[in-house]
Amino acid sequence: MMKMTFYAQFVAREDQEAIKPLIQRNQSFGVGSVLDYSVEEDLTTEEAERKEVESCTSAAEKEMGEQREKQYRVHRGFGDRRGGVISARTYFYADEAKCDQHMETFLRSIEASGGVCEDGFSAIKLTALGRPQFLLQFSEVLVKWRRFFHQMAAEQGKAGLAALETKLEVKKLQTGQLEPLLSHFTEEEDLQMKRMLQRMDVLAKKAVETGVRLMVDAEQSYFQPAISRLTLEMQRRFNVNKAVIFNTYQCYLKEAYDNVTVDVELSRREGWHFGAKLVRGAYMEQERNRAAQIGYEDPINATYEKTSEMYNRCLDYILEEIKHNRKANVMVASHNEDTVKFTLRRMTELEIHPSEKKVYFGQLLGMCDQITFPLGQAGFPVYKYVPYGPVNEVLPYLSRRAQENRGFMKRANRERDLLWSEFKRRLLTGSLFCSQSH
Repeated sequence: MMKMTFYAQFVAREDQEAIKPLIQRNQSFGVGSVLDYSVEEDLTTEEAERKEVESCTSAAEKEMGEQREKQYRVHRGFGDRRGGVISARTYFYADEAKCDQHMETFLRSIEASGGVCEDGFSAIKLTALGRPQFLLQFSEVLVKWRRFFHQMAAEQGKAGLAALETKLEVKKLQTGQLEPLLSHFTEEEDLQMKRMLQRMDVLAKKAVETGVRLMVDAEQSYFQPAISRLTLEMQRRFNVNKAVIFNTYQCYLKEAYDNVTVDVELSRREGWHFGAKLVRGAYMEQERNRAAQIGYEDPINATYEKTSEMYNRCLDYILEEIKHNRKANVMVASHNEDTVKFTLRRMTELEIHPSEKKVYFGQLLGMCDQITFPLGQAGFPVYKYVPYGPVNEVLPYLSRRAQENRGFMKRANRERDLLWSEFKRRLLTGSLFCSQSH
């Protein structure tokens, strides 16, 4: 029953071979693919919480009671990171062998993208590639540095300026005021962290070798500073000649614009190709609850309208960079028709032609075909995010997608109305059956 309903709607098929017909069919309509192997472990909430607490707690915390800040500490009540999350896969750390298995899965997905997709993308998640403890610790370090930077700016009368407008006196940064920010790692923890970086390196090299763009998905805000920083380091190495590595920016975050502008500026200064995927974000409900219950500032914009403003602001900045530099690339990953119309209007105004393949569009498989296929037919680079995997192992992913049925049904009604209008138009004009070329 699942195969004929939700699975058939949202998942391409079981494996790399089985998905080829769908990918080739989409390509015939000008629609590319972002391959995303969507298998998850089917864990109970208790199992997920236990795994998360174990894998996010360092030896120093266990032995000496060393404590990180609230936001960057594991909390059992939020240990199951699947809670309130609909359209994103979740990985829990088991051991290094499991991380190697995930890397092999991602490698096969990259190979499949290179084999069946023209200009294909493949999506990966960094929590699949190593112990999440390091992402938490590194995120805390980065945020402390950023906070110190803002504190220095305030002392020099520059509070409230955008990140790019803030220039600090170098002497002030050499005062030794900073506390040691990194905890001491055990030998095993040090090895685990290096293995995580090695896995990222293997995947990036495979992407270059096969001509595939690698899209690093965004995750929870307490992991994201580290994920973004590690992705940026990959961009520095692999985006020298073209954009191979794409970072993901969540526009529901209050700091999204600062993150985008700082990274674009760095790419401009260092001469590499900037690659970004812009999303609104998948973890809002979970992030809000966690911030409220644990007691730190909510990282999410207050309203949907504020998030849409942030999205347009970040997008406009990148489009301006494309116009002036031609070394930036962006995927507009959105199901919002107004966002797509805004992008098309700005591309026209900035004289960015779709044939340059600097601006891409992306929607999930099974959703918003009324946006995807007209864009593809009009010559715009547009992609479906294509989940695939065996039906039994994709069920955890699908069960959460089913929870989205209210929003999905609204969109389905919109699509139904459009289909009915098209049916009536063809009936009246005597062109009920039209060829694929039309």
